[in-house]
Amino acid sequence: VQLQASGGGLVQIGGSLRLSCAASGRTFSNYAMGWFRQAPGKEREFVAAISRSGGGQNYADSVKGRFTVSRDNAKNTMYLRMNRLEPEDTAVYYCAAKRVAGPDIPQNYDSWGQGTLVTVSS
Repeated sequence: VQLQASGGGLVQIGGSLRLSCAASGRTFSNYAMGWFRQAPGKEREFVAAISRSGGGQNYADSVKGRFTVSRDNAKNTMYLRMNRLEPEDTAVYYCAAKRVAGPDIPQNYDSWGQGTLVTVSS
């Protein structure tokens, strides 16, 4: 499956953004999906994940209560709604897809989008 992330940009502290991840090439609903991020000089880290049907979600502790992951299988698209953004959220955000169950670590994801930059500043 091919993935295209979009929606990043510059936002002030406390602001909101919605990222999108458009999928093509394979049956989108066959894939569990995830969001990861990578800040300069840091390793890629898990942000959020959603099951194939959208009925189950998983979040990193650092974003719980602020971020919401969702998907629309009819539109082959996953979303990440980010509220109350903090400078620590500044990173390149990647969407990813996996076919098999397992922990939400980068190694378990098969396909990756190109990333979209989110910058949170005062």
